[in-house]
Amino acid sequence: MKLTPVNDRALVRLIPATRHKPPVLRGLVDTDAEAEVLAELEGRTSARLIAERDGSAALDRRELAFARRTRDLRLYGEAHVNAAFTYTRATGNRFNGPGRGAWYCAWETLTAATEVGFHRTRELGFVGRFEGQVRHVELLADFIGDFPDLRDTPDHPALDPEVTVGYAVGQALAGELRAEGHRGLVYPSVRHPGGRCFVAFDPGIVQNVRPGASWTLEWRGTPAFSIVSG
Repeated sequence: MKLTPVNDRALVRLIPATRHKPPVLRGLVDTDAEAEVLAELEGRTSARLIAERDGSAALDRRELAFARRTRDLRLYGEAHVNAAFTYTRATGNRFNGPGRGAWYCAWETLTAATEVGFHRTRELGFVGRFEGQVRHVELLADFIGDFPDLRDTPDHPALDPEVTVGYAVGQALAGELRAEGHRGLVYPSVRHPGGRCFVAFDPGIVQNVRPGASWTLEWRGTPAFSIVSG
């Protein structure tokens, strides 16, 4: 597998807008001191806050981004970075297992939206009703380094479009790459032909996170969905 130099700005990750809002508990209190009490209670069940405090079997807490103690030095996106690595699916994703997450993104917004839309469509298929809309917000981040690149091997089994096949191989491949010291992987989009994707295995390489545009994905009775701005 070849190594590809990456020195690119504003790779796109899409997250549901509900995860982009201020903490929901803040509206229940009047002061920052009271909010800190509620945050401490929330921390007893939050996977992100638990990992920031104690780490986990698959994630050393020292790998995570931490909020600056001084309020005016805090950087946007630290919680989003940590959440990507601490909130995981029970079966994992294409290049991460259930114990440790990863930061998935793409060079183009359409690619990111198509990837996200596929998974939402799959969820709607489980309930047999392709109706509704969901708003997503862009998280933009910069990356620099030399990374393994799967684009020259589009037939690699880790890129199998069937989730039950590709995920197991991809998770094993990611484990091997991490063991060799690689911190991310470039790969062709499985859901958007011609699209380029990137997965960061290490929180430390996700740099300069900032918000971007918002997009709404909408389903009107069929698995085909539309993507509109705002």
